[in-house]
Amino acid sequence: MRHLLSIADLGRADIERILERAESFAEVGRRDIKKVPTLRGRTIVTLFLEASTRTSSSFELAAKRLSADVVSIKAAGSSVEKGESLKDTIATLSAYGPEAIVIRSPEAGAAALVAGWTDAAVINAGDGKHEHPTQALLDLLALRRRVGSIGGKRIWIVGDVLHSRVARSGILAFREMGAEVTVCGPPTLIPREIAAALGCEVAPDLGRLGEADVVYVLRMQRERMRESFVPSIREYAASYQIDARRLGPRQVLMHPGPVNRGVELSPEVIDGPSSLIAAQVEAGLYVRMAVLYELLAGRERPGGGARAGAELEAPTPIGEPA
Repeated sequence: MRHLLSIADLGRADIERILERAESFAEVGRRDIKKVPTLRGRTIVTLFLEASTRTSSSFELAAKRLSADVVSIKAAGSSVEKGESLKDTIATLSAYGPEAIVIRSPEAGAAALVAGWTDAAVINAGDGKHEHPTQALLDLLALRRRVGSIGGKRIWIVGDVLHSRVARSGILAFREMGAEVTVCGPPTLIPREIAAALGCEVAPDLGRLGEADVVYVLRMQRERMRESFVPSIREYAASYQIDARRLGPRQVLMHPGPVNRGVELSPEVIDGPSSLIAAQVEAGLYVRMAVLYELLAGRERPGGGARAGAELEAPTPIGEPA
């Protein structure tokens, strides 16, 4: 892999390899010494032009667990806030010689543009309403840990699909792994051509929700809405909120976070036994470690060759014998 801009960049074998690598890092994470030397001496820039807690913190921690040097840039207080263009920002950051740039932007296609302006590997951490590939990968890891094989599972994605990059990446990833995907929400929040474009089914209401093995609920993305897509939040919750009456005991509940409690999910299911929300957060760290490893471990370093073969193999923690 040169960059990770979209789930479409990955085949099933690529996804399986990343998930297996993530599991190996999860095993390291259970040890007393959690850092590995794989990316020692390398610089990773995280450029977040949109608010984030889970994604930004997990990418930073993932890079540090791999012993990389991390430069973290947020939009607030940066030159971007003062009017500097994205291209000029990338040129400035490239002067540090980063080997990877992790970018989140409110603009669709921003990560692809950055990939054309830098020699660094580029990871899309969410670009507008387009995609969020590492979210889809961590969802696969968390779900596989709970249910085993994802092939044949029926996954319902419920809520604001229209504005959701998580939904787009998720549909592609779940289908690549053999799942059947149905999207459900108010007609105003379901893209018209989504069934033909992404190969999923569309349900207008929750009447058939009981057939789902996995219920993946999306956040109501009020910050992306320009018009009144639903009459009111109260009416949306009445028709589409997932609560204990609608969620069966055998079904698995997922949500990318942050959750609007009392809107798309009721409090009792968020904290209930069916919920994988906390497991998704944990999986995010290991998946992002795996993605950084896949992109950087075998790349040539500026002014030198690839890292020694021993460091490209098993992730041995710093301070422990190889």
